[in-house]
Amino acid sequence: MALPADIQAGAWRAVPGIVLALALALAARLGSHEIGQALVEGRPSPVSPVLLGIVLGVLWRHFIGVGARTEAGVRWILGTLLAIGISLVGLRLTLPGLTGVGVIALPVVALCITVAILVSRFVGRLLGLSPGLQSLLAVGSAVCGCTAIVATAPAIKARDIDTGTALTCVVLIGSLGMLLYPWLASAVFGSAALPSGVFLGSAIHDTSQVIGASLIYAQQFNSPDAVAVASATKLLRNLSIIVLVPLLAWSAHARATDARRRLAVPWFVVAFVVLVVLRGLGDHLVATDAGARGAWSELLDVAQSMSELFLICGMTAVGLNLSLSNMSQVGMRPFIAAAIIAVATAGCSLGLTALIIAGK
Repeated sequence: MALPADIQAGAWRAVPGIVLALALALAARLGSHEIGQALVEGRPSPVSPVLLGIVLGVLWRHFIGVGARTEAGVRWILGTLLAIGISLVGLRLTLPGLTGVGVIALPVVALCITVAILVSRFVGRLLGLSPGLQSLLAVGSAVCGCTAIVATAPAIKARDIDTGTALTCVVLIGSLGMLLYPWLASAVFGSAALPSGVFLGSAIHDTSQVIGASLIYAQQFNSPDAVAVASATKLLRNLSIIVLVPLLAWSAHARATDARRRLAVPWFVVAFVVLVVLRGLGDHLVATDAGARGAWSELLDVAQSMSELFLICGMTAVGLNLSLSNMSQVGMRPFIAAAIIAVATAGCSLGLTALIIAGK
């Protein structure tokens, strides 16, 4: 049965952008491998394919441009393919591993959210930002970046200018953290996946930025488990939106019931949890059968390879979507506020994670 004409047209419109992002992602993967062969043969490449993909995407946008023909495909990758890649990360994490992450991550996440909200209120008032912008910067920094801002804006009846400013600040600051924090995590925690993943998952804004940072860390410092730990920590933060948006709506004198009706947990969060459960069930079912264990292991390897390719492609699309020229449109006061909130949140995460790990 043929698809409706409008769906077919929409699919064809997405093809050029998908091809562009995939080509740049494959170029990043090949480039990373070749650099590794040239500089440190036999060891992991010193240049992460994710980092290289982001750089290629930014360079392409600023020197060649992302036209109307490619925008639809880039948006599809950011909204769908990247989410599929994040979901597949759930197959890397076992149920005992998820429990172990939660014991450390939950107090870190709770305190970081509290710090972000309090600092945003204080700094926002000090700099004369509107209450709406204060709330949007807080929830964008503390919970899940752009998704949290988009979900919160109608609930608190934020002005369009406040929403746009908050989105720009979170994208710029979060992207900077994505590029810098992997090295900070390595300096403090070495190649230890658990504390580094918790730090990256609790300190960086958007889900895509957390995945990018954890992939860079994993690839640069040979710590592949950090991706699953960072993803699980970030998803704990994402779930807090269920509570925070109604609270912010209530504090802004909007109707909390309306906010709840608008709110929905992102589907990839549900898919991630389902795949974690599936991984646990699969490990249990094949535990006593060597043949089945081998087939299950091969299936997990294929899923991991797909996840890595989708994530590299998604982060390349992030680079294609990142406009450095937006910096001049934001204005300095919101940018300063967002930077202070980000530093306070990262400092809280780093300190508490180190304290908890030291106490174990």
